Amino acid sequence: MFRLLMYLVPLALTIFAFIDCLNTPEDEARHLPKIAWVFIILLFWIVGPIAWLAAGKARTVPAGGRTPSEWHRNHRPQYVAPDDNPEFLKSLAEENKRDEALLKDWEADLRRREEELRRKERGEDAQGS
Repeated sequence: MFRLLMYLVPLALTIFAFIDCLNTPEDEARHLPKIAWVFIILLFWIVGPIAWLAAGKARTVPAGGRTPSEWHRNHRPQYVAPDDNPEFLKSLAEENKRDEALLKDWEADLRRREEELRRKERGEDAQGS
């Protein structure tokens, strides 16, 4: 069991460091170009991943939640809470107006149908008597 761990832990560390290096934007790789870090991680099985994790990457949280893709970095939407978003509040007001108009139409249709029923009942009562 211990022999298995001696191989699995460095392998897992290497895989983690390799994926972390690939997902890191080029400008966050420190001291060496990113491609050099990839080769160091893959060639120096135990030392390479430890060196990457210790010195290869700037470990501060970047502003705006950067992703590995340049397109995603430049096209990330800025989310605003609904009660602070004027467009959302405007859409709510418009939706309320549409709902009120629809409700008024339904009420008018209901009154018209009730009136037709009353007229039919009065007409049928007058004819039946």
